[in-house]
Amino acid sequence: MASYGKVGNLVIKGKTKEIFELPEYESGEYVLMRSTDQITCGDGARKNILDGKGALSNVTNSAVFEFLKQSGIPTHFDKSVSSTECIVQQCEMIPLEVVNRRLITGSYLKRNPGVTEGYRFPELKTEYFFKDDENHDPQWSREQILEAKLAPCGRTLGEHEVNEITEIARACFEMLEKAWTSRNCVLVDMKVEFGVTKAGQIVLADVIDNDSWRLWPSGDKRLMRDKQVYRNLREVTDQAMTEIKKNYSWVADEVQKFLMKPSGRVVIFMGSESDLSHCEKIKTELSKFGVPCELRISSAHKGTEETLRILHFYESHLIPTIFICVAGRSNGLGPVLSGNTSYPVINCPPVTSEWGSEDIWSSLRLPSGLGCSTVLNKDGAAMAAAQMIGMNDHCIWSKLRGQRLKIALTLLHVDAKLRVENF
Repeated sequence: MASYGKVGNLVIKGKTKEIFELPEYESGEYVLMRSTDQITCGDGARKNILDGKGALSNVTNSAVFEFLKQSGIPTHFDKSVSSTECIVQQCEMIPLEVVNRRLITGSYLKRNPGVTEGYRFPELKTEYFFKDDENHDPQWSREQILEAKLAPCGRTLGEHEVNEITEIARACFEMLEKAWTSRNCVLVDMKVEFGVTKAGQIVLADVIDNDSWRLWPSGDKRLMRDKQVYRNLREVTDQAMTEIKKNYSWVADEVQKFLMKPSGRVVIFMGSESDLSHCEKIKTELSKFGVPCELRISSAHKGTEETLRILHFYESHLIPTIFICVAGRSNGLGPVLSGNTSYPVINCPPVTSEWGSEDIWSSLRLPSGLGCSTVLNKDGAAMAAAQMIGMNDHCIWSKLRGQRLKIALTLLHVDAKLRVENF
């Protein structure tokens, strides 16, 4: 792929990337980010040219950011435009690396002697490092960050801002951890960076490529595919660089498989057409998590054979399926389906104020041997179904994780606004 069209002045040049102005965006809101073929370690003490690395980095970075964007992470990424280039929002970078660790290895092991390598943190271990090559990126505490009063784009990093980048960084790790697990690979640790846009929004920025993490296929450190292989070299040889390029190529291929078609679906049964609007709202909620959904009308009381025929039709596809049953008055639909399938069944009756207190018992008080649950809230029924499918679908799981992040960030922003107004 040829280079992107006309670019403007060089904004900044890093060890492995270059940022250029884009004249087509007069506001300067977007810039071009170009990945280079240089590979470095030890704060640039070792550096080499790895032919083709820029293209592999761009492929990896673009696939990762696209996956995170679709999962609900606020990022600077817009689109990939050539083999080595992508367009991103212009940001003023926060001079911090946020590192999350699942397994103990590397520098953490050196700083904490006596701890067994491979120890698994049940909750992610988050660390912060101030970007300063001359002093080898020293580790900073939250208190040091707050006292430094960093203010990219005029936004001072206070308690809420530090909490925000921490929440986003952890969500990113968990999403990518889930995605790498689907490729039978353990995400050991990962660093990310953040920027502040001209509008003052904190976004995930910079690059996430094979220099950003440790990856152990099958959980085996001896099979590592990341930049640590380059760091470990006693001598840089052509043969060693060829093997490293193979690793980077393997990673680029794997991350392109992160975005996949959903592995499951939801079928919503309704007892009559009068329940359609209730079902449409559930379907709309499911679409937010990328869950395919079909609507069917069938009455377990008035058309039992047809109801079971439709049920067996979906079972025959051998696709993981969740059935949501919407039936008012006497709910026979959910119990009948639950008694004739091994797939999960969720009751979500359209309860009315007139007869709701009586009707709800037909969903709650079930014969023995039935396992269908009841969720009265339409949003809750959709989320429960998505969570079931998400256990074996990292894309849906990540969208659910993104929803949790959105709620957490909203609360942070509201709290920050309240404190400003009250003080």
